[in-house]
Amino acid sequence: MHIVMLLYPGLTQLDLTGPHEVFSRIPDTKISLAWRTAEPVADGGGLTILPTVTLDHCTPADILFVPGGPGQLAMMEDEAVLGFLRRQAERARYVTSVCTGSLVLGAAGLLTGYRATCHWLSLDQLAALGAEPVAERVVIDRNRITGAGVTSGIDFALTLVAELQGERMARMIQLSMEYDPAPPFHGGSPKSEAPEIVAALRSRSEAFQAERRATAERVGTKVRAD
Repeated sequence: MHIVMLLYPGLTQLDLTGPHEVFSRIPDTKISLAWRTAEPVADGGGLTILPTVTLDHCTPADILFVPGGPGQLAMMEDEAVLGFLRRQAERARYVTSVCTGSLVLGAAGLLTGYRATCHWLSLDQLAALGAEPVAERVVIDRNRITGAGVTSGIDFALTLVAELQGERMARMIQLSMEYDPAPPFHGGSPKSEAPEIVAALRSRSEAFQAERRATAERVGTKVRAD
């Protein structure tokens, strides 16, 4: 099984590395980290990740995956990347994402008419790209599987393993990773966090979210025209 994971500057590394950790434990699986060049790619926090294949030389994926992160804005209007995703999606068994990676899939026209999720701060922006926003941690709609924000990537990947190889394999991987979340604070979701903290985070990210929303609306106009 071949899993192709898109790399790009400014991604959120845990969107990628959380699922990668799960995928790397699936027997007989090859994982390709694909980007435009073979040079190291820096995530939004400065961590560098080395691609294993270029977009032009990447063989067809069984599973196509796109992470999110602030660099997603540029990817939504990068025709080389969008074309790569469209080509890979034609033969992929599953087309997937975590966090705002779903906005990139939407920009490629790959979520039109599908239910999908995203980071809660950006969830509503999926509608501009022709998708139906769903406020759930993992959403499956036919062969599209999307995860919500950042840490949901592990949940997403385990869900996908269960789809591919059954619950027993997914549970074995979950146990091997000792994935038994017990966060130090109650919260972590706008549904469970104190309203004043939710409001504070919304305020802190307001300017960037406005830019992200404008990009989604601009790109969405092109997607609908196509």
